[in-house]
Amino acid sequence: MQGEVLDFYLSQGYYRMHQDLFTCRFLPIDEGLYTVHWLRLDLGRVSFGTEQRRLLRQNKRFTAVVRPFRLTAEYEELYARYRSTVTFDAPETVEAFLLAGAQHNVFTTQVIELRDGERLIAAGIFDSGEQSLAGIMNFYDPTYRKHSLGKYLMLLKIIYALQEEKAYYYPGYVVHNYPKFDYKLYPCPAATEVYDCASGYWLPFSWDTVAAQSAELLKDWPPKFGEEAEAE
Repeated sequence: MQGEVLDFYLSQGYYRMHQDLFTCRFLPIDEGLYTVHWLRLDLGRVSFGTEQRRLLRQNKRFTAVVRPFRLTAEYEELYARYRSTVTFDAPETVEAFLLAGAQHNVFTTQVIELRDGERLIAAGIFDSGEQSLAGIMNFYDPTYRKHSLGKYLMLLKIIYALQEEKAYYYPGYVVHNYPKFDYKLYPCPAATEVYDCASGYWLPFSWDTVAAQSAELLKDWPPKFGEEAEAE
C-alpha cells in the first residue's frame, strides 16, 4: 500500500485490521450500543506536559530501537506473557493481530523495540504513510507494569513521527461514555482532533464535541439500543 493511500484513508476515519482497512461508528458492549470516535494528533501542535516529560525521564535507561517489522518468536513470546495478564479480549498472537494468515504485509510496518539490557521488555508496532503514522499495537512484559510502557511507547512513536517530519499520528478511537479507550488521549489532548463522520472534517477534541456527535449518531436508534441502556 502506497504511503499516500494510507494517508488518505486514515484521514477519512479508516484504520488497519489485519491486512485490510475498516471503519466503524458503533461498538456493541453487553446490552448497550456505544459510539466510536476516531482520533488523530496534529503533530505540529504537540507539546508534552509535566506527566509526559516525567515518564520520558523515568524510562530513559531503557534502549529504544526502531526497525522494520519482521515477525519473530521473541515478539510472540513477549506478547503471550502480556496477553496472559490483560482483562480485555485480545487476539491470540501477534500474527493473528497483524497478518491473520496472510503471507505478505501490504503495509509499511515498523516496530519500536524497548530493551532493558538484552531483554526485550516492550514492542510498539506502527504503520507509516507519507505524512502519517498509525499506532497499531503495543505490548510489554507484565513485570514492568509500573513503568507505564504502553503510554511510553505512544510517546516514542510520536517523537519518531516528529523526527520523520510527519504531520499526523493516529492512535485509534475513543468510545463515548466508555473510558476503557481514554488512554489514547494521554500524549497531548490539546493537539488531539476527533473525526466528524457527518461533515468529513477533523475537529479539536473535546468531550462536548464527542457527546454531540454521539447524540447525532444515535438519534435514529430505538432507546433500548442506545448507550442509555447501560445506565438502566
